[in-house]
Amino acid sequence: MLPTPKKYFITAASAEGRSNLTAFDNALLKARIGNVNLIRVSSILPPGTELDDGLQIPPGSLVPTAYGSIVSDVPGETIAAAVAIGLSEDSFGVIMEFSGKCSKAEAEEIITGMVREAFETREKPLKEIKVAAVEHTVEKIGCAFAAVPMWY
Repeated sequence: MLPTPKKYFITAASAEGRSNLTAFDNALLKARIGNVNLIRVSSILPPGTELDDGLQIPPGSLVPTAYGSIVSDVPGETIAAAVAIGLSEDSFGVIMEFSGKCSKAEAEEIITGMVREAFETREKPLKEIKVAAVEHTVEKIGCAFAAVPMWY
C-alpha cells in the first residue's frame, strides 16, 4: 500500500523550449518540480494534508501530482494552465486541473467553476478555494503548466 501524502504546494509556471518536451521540462523547472518524477494523480487532496509553500522535495523522488499543461508551437498564441483546490471544513479536498488556449483570467474562472461543481456534486460545503494559474504567449514553442505536488 502506498503512503498518504501529508503536505502539498500549489504552483504554476510557463516556459519556452526548442521542442515540446523541453518546453514542458523548462516549465517544470520554473514550477520547482523539474528534478522529480511526477506520478499523475486524479483529484483528491487527502484529509489533514497541510499547505507547505517552501516544500523541498528530494531530486529523483516519485511525486504524486495533479496537474494541467498545454504546449503550443503557434507563435503569438495565448495558452494557459490552472489548478484549484477546494477545501472543506472537516474532510478531504478536491483538486481540479485545466489547460487551454485562453487567458489566465479565463482559466481561473473555468477552474473555479469546476471546483464549485465538484463540491455541489458531492453535496459537501466548500470552505475555501486556492488557485494557481499562468498565461503564456508563445514565441516558438511554449508550455503553460500548473500543479499540486503532494509529499510525505
